[in-house]
Amino acid sequence: MSESKTTEILKMALLMEHRGKAFYKKVAEQTDNEDVKKIFNIMADEEQLHIDFLIKQFTYYQKNKKFDNIKYASEATSDSIANLILSEEIKHTISSSGFESAAISAAIDMENKAISVYAERAKNATDKEEKALYEWLANWEKDHLKILADLNKELTEKIWYDNNFWPF
Repeated sequence: MSESKTTEILKMALLMEHRGKAFYKKVAEQTDNEDVKKIFNIMADEEQLHIDFLIKQFTYYQKNKKFDNIKYASEATSDSIANLILSEEIKHTISSSGFESAAISAAIDMENKAISVYAERAKNATDKEEKALYEWLANWEKDHLKILADLNKELTEKIWYDNNFWPF
């Protein structure tokens, strides 16, 4: 892949991560629900980790015209988010049709787009370090997506039960 195309993809990845962080921070600021605030602050912090790694790679690539061999952080914090999100208390405090639920739905769309971009780039990368970077990002975003999708499913079922939408 050409150097300019590689730089363009790195810039796009940085932009996506900055947008994700801004979105998560804004949701955290606007919600009155403390658990939701924690969740979205954690997600924003994780997006900052992605930004940090992308900046390191971007800087290294600009100087060396190749990707650096970086040891990437583990996705261990995703377990703490999952435990917080999937607690019964939070499922009962989030309105299934309210602001927080809409934010979760929008976050799912953002995560799906990020996964698609990163997975495609990893598939087409010829540099093994570039491939490692995009695989790591895609996998971490998949963890985020699973957490958000599980919560969204719980909220959807809650509204169905609360409003007797079940046909049986």
